[in-house]
Amino acid sequence: MARISFATIRRLSRYYRSLEQAESREISTISSDELARLNGLTAAQVRKDLSFFGAFGRRGLGYNVPDLKRNIAKILGLDKSWNVAVVGAGNVGRALLNFDQFKKQGFIIKLILDNDQNKIGTQIAGLQVKDMQHLAQEMRANSIEIAVICVPGHAAQKIVDMCVSEEAGVKAILNFAPVPIFVPKGIALRNINMAVEIEALSFALTNPGQL
Repeated sequence: MARISFATIRRLSRYYRSLEQAESREISTISSDELARLNGLTAAQVRKDLSFFGAFGRRGLGYNVPDLKRNIAKILGLDKSWNVAVVGAGNVGRALLNFDQFKKQGFIIKLILDNDQNKIGTQIAGLQVKDMQHLAQEMRANSIEIAVICVPGHAAQKIVDMCVSEEAGVKAILNFAPVPIFVPKGIALRNINMAVEIEALSFALTNPGQL
């Protein structure tokens, strides 16, 4: 498969949610025009995105909603379960532990870690907070594939280095710390910087029509 841009993957996620909504309304078929309208895109863009992964639907008939939803789920890996650890039991970490959509999409949070002695041993959303000193052993014991980093910026890189070590074996990082982090080749990384996102909204308000 040719290398797929992250922008395309993000659009696939949007199509998937549109198909979920269509299925909940018992809509059996949907056109590229309708998928495009629901997501603020062009029908040509929808067809191009889907064409990277195969032939879906029939000209003049549209797409079968359950079938396309199932295929996109497979492309995105949502037909599997992924073991997730949250590192940092602060406000962001707690919010993620209570986010039901993760479990529905197959992302199973199996581990929460922190270095605060007042938090270690307490329960959050049914999970006991583990000591970060034992991060590598806990990651390996729970077969963690994705680590979600919710620690202060100054500690983020050190924690990520521990997660992607051979002892821990984590292969994907979702970073909520407000700093850029670096990972070895072969490790998947996504940075979620809420300050940057809200600054983009501030720009849009200051410069109408630019975003």
